[in-house]
Amino acid sequence: MNSFGKLFRTSIFGESHGQLVGVLIDGIPAGIPLSEEELLEDLARRKSGAAGTTPRKEDDLPQIRTGVFNGFTTGAPLLIEFENKNTRSRDYTELRKTPRPGHADFTAFKKFGGYEDFRGGGHFSGRLTTGLVAAGAVAKKLISPATVQASILEVGGSRDIEAAIQKAISEEDSIGGIIECRVESLPSGLGEPFFDSTEAVLSHMVFSIPAIKGIEFGSGFSAAKMRGSEHNDSFIGEDGSTETNHAGGINGGITNGNEVVFRVAVKPTSSTHKSQRTMNFESGEMVDLSIEGRHDTCIALRVPVVLEAATAIVFADLLMQAQKINRINNPKDSIV
Repeated sequence: MNSFGKLFRTSIFGESHGQLVGVLIDGIPAGIPLSEEELLEDLARRKSGAAGTTPRKEDDLPQIRTGVFNGFTTGAPLLIEFENKNTRSRDYTELRKTPRPGHADFTAFKKFGGYEDFRGGGHFSGRLTTGLVAAGAVAKKLISPATVQASILEVGGSRDIEAAIQKAISEEDSIGGIIECRVESLPSGLGEPFFDSTEAVLSHMVFSIPAIKGIEFGSGFSAAKMRGSEHNDSFIGEDGSTETNHAGGINGGITNGNEVVFRVAVKPTSSTHKSQRTMNFESGEMVDLSIEGRHDTCIALRVPVVLEAATAIVFADLLMQAQKINRINNPKDSIV
């Protein structure tokens, strides 16, 4: 449901226009140096402000409530909260009658019988990724020296990102994008066949990010057009290093020691100012709907750091399962 992981367990909570959003992380080793300031860099990358992102601006200042003492993690659950201060719920009142096409308005109503908080998408909002990014910042510390980096390859079908964004803004419509993620310096042997393979666990986590509609590893779908002799990655070192990396660093669902490479497809933001023909559920009639409020023209612009966080969380959990991360970092020799 709202929790992920076996040993490094991440739980998100909150609603877009509620009092707060946040994350509870269980299983963090004791003795990891951690401060609220260390989370700010990644949180700033998730913020809006650039062209094509929502005008809604939140401080996104993390408040660590539990799990840290004297600047180090205690081994107890880590609770991080973020206050929601810049909400404008009146924009969503009429949407109760006309659920937004492509959004979770209709399915959330069916799932929770009308008791869900529908303001700003409620618990289905991308606002919930704030806690995910905070958890990812912690996970990145745990998986070091492994590193995770995600970048935008294209938006709206174009590699000219700025031009594509400006075109979408001028048309009052939204666009999606392709994000690539690379993970370096992972050990081989991570992942469990069959149902907890590295691809399976990563895909599970990645699809929890709102707006993700597809994922491919290594050569991905283009592998279907290749010969086996072309797609196979020949070994060039006893450490498992290969000449090519069509497999994306994973064989048989298990990391092979090469760089893990995958890409995700981000759909266009569902909320768009462009008029759409849809149903008014109160009157039962078809109406023209133009979404008011503050929304991203291209949510893909803010996805890279969220994708990094999701990936780091997965590998923190897999490394713990493989006993590659100690439960205590730098244990003290004396109680005083």
